[in-house]
Amino acid sequence: MCGITGYIGPEESAAILEAGLSNLEYRGYDSAGVALVGDDLAVSKQQGTIDGLTLPRDVDATHGIGHTRWSTHGEPTDANAHPHTDCSGDIAVVHNGIIANYTDLKAELDGHLFESDTDTEVVPHLIEAELAQGVSFRTAVVRALTQLEGSFAIAATHVDHDGIVAARQDSPLVIGHGDDAMYLGSDVTAFVEHTRQVSYLEDGDIAHLTDDGVTVFHDGERVTRPVQTVEWDAAAAGKAGHDHYMHKEIHEQPTALRQAISGRFDTLGSEPTLDVSLDDRYLQAVDAIHIVACGTSYHAGLYAQGLLESLVDVPVRVEIASQYEVRAGHDPRRTLVLAVTQSGETADTLAALRRAKAAGMTTFAVTNTVGSTVTREVDDALFIKAGPEIGVAATKTFVSQVTALALFVVYLGRLRGTITADASANILAHIQQLPTAVQSILDVESQLRRLAQEYTDSEAFFFIGRDLATPVALESALKLKEISYAHAEGFAAGELKHGPLALVTPETPVVALLTAHSATEDTRNNVKEVESRGAPVIGLVTEGTDAPFCTHTVTIPPLGRFEPLVANVATQLFAYHVADAMGRPIDKPRNLAKSVTVE
Repeated sequence: MCGITGYIGPEESAAILEAGLSNLEYRGYDSAGVALVGDDLAVSKQQGTIDGLTLPRDVDATHGIGHTRWSTHGEPTDANAHPHTDCSGDIAVVHNGIIANYTDLKAELDGHLFESDTDTEVVPHLIEAELAQGVSFRTAVVRALTQLEGSFAIAATHVDHDGIVAARQDSPLVIGHGDDAMYLGSDVTAFVEHTRQVSYLEDGDIAHLTDDGVTVFHDGERVTRPVQTVEWDAAAAGKAGHDHYMHKEIHEQPTALRQAISGRFDTLGSEPTLDVSLDDRYLQAVDAIHIVACGTSYHAGLYAQGLLESLVDVPVRVEIASQYEVRAGHDPRRTLVLAVTQSGETADTLAALRRAKAAGMTTFAVTNTVGSTVTREVDDALFIKAGPEIGVAATKTFVSQVTALALFVVYLGRLRGTITADASANILAHIQQLPTAVQSILDVESQLRRLAQEYTDSEAFFFIGRDLATPVALESALKLKEISYAHAEGFAAGELKHGPLALVTPETPVVALLTAHSATEDTRNNVKEVESRGAPVIGLVTEGTDAPFCTHTVTIPPLGRFEPLVANVATQLFAYHVADAMGRPIDKPRNLAKSVTVE
């Protein structure tokens, strides 16, 4: 969603804010803008990406705030870009979230002039009205916020008042602590090149950033939020010579996998040793698991469901988080709700977790982000340790999520006695081989590039698989849709003859997952069905498997239950090169943003 950045310190504010916006652009790129505070309030904003923004170079500016927008209320126009100001032009506000009651507030602000269609613009006018009562700027912001309904992360500044006042409610905000400066961001990428010392604001917090540091208040009382050290540095968030973040992150997957599994095996590599604080007796007694997630994380959840149902004696339900409801038919005290979320800030997933907790269920999260909202709200969390992912289309976080979930499955199976020691050692051996297996796919990128270029002009693309390959088929289609805008569908291979076969033509290549744990023989029959209709078939086949019925084959190293996961890396590269051949803005796909923090 939208990205917020802020700075107060001795350096030129414009340059720091510009870099922060560039770092945050994956959160939204419909428009961008800054407000700089010196002798005057200088605001510059416009529709489009940060590259097209002309910033005021005011060397006297002591601090400022910036914003990159993903549109919710109001089209992406210059007028709707943030920051928004009050009638006097002395107050500037940036906002991430949705103010549900903005129309009512707008009606109450009689005599105030509004210039945009956004929900955000009511905020500076509310602050202006409160300042007229003779209170301090911070008090005026607090009073304004009490009138808002909805979700928000907000940063506000005033030409005649000290510093930046920031607040969060259901949208993330992070404080960066420099030697002689303070930073603000929707996430740490906004300022990681300046400092790795951060503190995470909690819902209801009000932070006042000044030259002297930051003061945080909650319910009117001063509080302290712990300062943590971010484990990765600015270089990890760069492109490292790649044309796109997505391409870089695809190639980072062997490293991400090594990080995901590091320290999570016993000395013999036969038992998982997860840092999980959930009580063993509770995990043994669990009689249902509900997995909630969105998008790519939902597909990781489906993969986990396949592993859980085949290896652990417990029924599993996977639901799109926005549709999750607590239903009758199970004991809440013995139901584990497992959230899969890369950012830890996905609004729909957090809402599902809150419904589960209200019903008395135990909650658990698999996430990438230390300090995120989900980690503070669940009973326990397992970190995937993938490092920063800037590309809007998730790649390395998907394989890392599935790997972390697989480790949890083995941990749970050993605890419940459904996985033998020998079976555990075999599964964990395959997990340890994942980095090398993924590298073998990266090594044949040229083959996948040629295939992508051959089929770039196709009418549509279909991805099919069975068993553990079904969620990979869904994920593969999603990747292609996200970055190329081509029509792509993924589905269980057996469903071909129940409708989708009508869409198959010689102009619709079919990517078939023919690996272990994908019911290969049955899928072969489905491949023959599309072959007889003239469709070209790209087969992802286990090494040593003969597939003469496929037009092209890509070899997947033998890795048991994880072969579909390795095959997914091949479809990532295929999607990337299709989009690249089409000239798409791969890191800035239209209408999308990295972290969806509104419902």
